[in-house]
Amino acid sequence: MAGALPLGDPAPSDGRLPADLPIDAQVPFSAYLHIPFCRVRCGYCDFNTYTSSELRGARQDDYADTLRAEIALAKRVLGDAGALRPMDTVFFGGGTPTLLPAGDLARMLETAIDAFGIREGAEVTVEANPDTVTDEVARTLADAGVTRLSVGMQSAVPHVLAALDRTHRPENVRAAVAAAKGAGLEVSVDLIYGAPGESLADWEASLDAALALESDHISAYALIIEDGTKLARQIRRGEVPRPDDDLQADMYETVDSRLAAAGFEWYEVSNWARSVPGADHRSLHNLAYWRGSDWWGFGPGAHSHVAGLRWWNVKHPAAYAQRLAASESPAAGTERPDAASHLLERVLLETRLAEGMAVIDLPEANRTRVAGLIADGLVDAPAALRGRIRLTLKGRLLADAVVRELTD
Repeated sequence: MAGALPLGDPAPSDGRLPADLPIDAQVPFSAYLHIPFCRVRCGYCDFNTYTSSELRGARQDDYADTLRAEIALAKRVLGDAGALRPMDTVFFGGGTPTLLPAGDLARMLETAIDAFGIREGAEVTVEANPDTVTDEVARTLADAGVTRLSVGMQSAVPHVLAALDRTHRPENVRAAVAAAKGAGLEVSVDLIYGAPGESLADWEASLDAALALESDHISAYALIIEDGTKLARQIRRGEVPRPDDDLQADMYETVDSRLAAAGFEWYEVSNWARSVPGADHRSLHNLAYWRGSDWWGFGPGAHSHVAGLRWWNVKHPAAYAQRLAASESPAAGTERPDAASHLLERVLLETRLAEGMAVIDLPEANRTRVAGLIADGLVDAPAALRGRIRLTLKGRLLADAVVRELTD
């Protein structure tokens, strides 16, 4: 289970939005549907997920209808505020969405489309554990309107998977990707690097396996040790080593060069899309987050953002179901970030993108700091001359330092 929810103001029980909220119906709108169930909790994960023994009476087989009740509430709330508009992207995340029957995912998607509408050519993604994807599951999802499957590969090396508490077999990744492609879905694979005991040779073997899948998109994330996780406790007790920063930097440089040579382009620090003329294989849903678009997050613990207002739902599936059964909003709290917080978040997100951040969007007093970042080799000089802050490879490795320099 994830850590505590953020502090904030109480959310209204009916979910209504403030009357003075500056709604812009031209801003893209996305939906995130959180499926909080996992068979086993991975030792590194601090997401809001629950195994069967932790549900306290909440039922997986009731979940689709519970979430559909929040969709109905969202339709009313957004309609009353003049903020109702078609979805540009939809993302089923977790947890493990494919632990639910594919038909349940299809019903939730159908309800969301009926409530909000959906743009032509919209991206609809489902995250999947490789062990839960069959030809039938992939076909059902595609028939429902899903366009993209994101497969949690993480590694192709058994001892690395074991260190991460991942239970799938590497060969099931190939089968899941084949099923998705057979159903006409685009495919993304997720990788994690820097696990305890993982060598650079192990990482290169995982990259070989990922490239052999011929997917459209690859995400590669450095392992981060989150407080409260099993892995954090193991490190604190000295049972496993802490990730090596230098080795993780080598692994990042390796994935970047290997993917570039294979025809992928980086578009966000941890994400690469296959470069194909006339096709866009980037994760459009994640781009909506990084660009500050509007989205409604459905499900326990899910976060939402509309016109600068943020809110988040109660964490536990049982509490979530109880709120909706009582015709109440599941929102636990809400906030409007102040100017300093908004600037920090904007710099943090936009500088991670290959398209970069406009220099003019920084406070005037901070713009002069870009020159120093260029001198340090962290920001691309030609891009800066065009008015954009674009990270170099070195800058991507030190992205947090760039953010601090631009916002402190």
